[in-house]
Amino acid sequence: MIAKIDKNKVRQKRHQRVRNKLSGTAERPRLNVYRSNQHIYAQVIDDSQQVTLASASTTDPDFKGENGSNVDAAAEVGALIAKRAKDKNVETVVFDRGGYLYHGRVKALAEAARENGLQF
Repeated sequence: MIAKIDKNKVRQKRHQRVRNKLSGTAERPRLNVYRSNQHIYAQVIDDSQQVTLASASTTDPDFKGENGSNVDAAAEVGALIAKRAKDKNVETVVFDRGGYLYHGRVKALAEAARENGLQF
């Protein structure tokens, strides 16, 4: 019998390859994206001090949508993370797509963050 491929394990390997080359600094922190089947999460991380500067997700009380697993919800989270990052005086970030394809919810989050003032 053929063994089933663990897609999350493959994604984690892809993410680790990217993370070997990419890291956030105090001047330009990393915007990390994690998506599950039901929610999407975003964090602005300073890897040099290992601290999260801002975070937003569809589980936040500030999230207004009723469904956390669609493109509209991801766009709202992107706008929310951009607002919270700007409150912490973060203007430019390095985008870390977390090993996911730049498509769908990940792309919607990134474009909404760009439209709301984050540069990457």
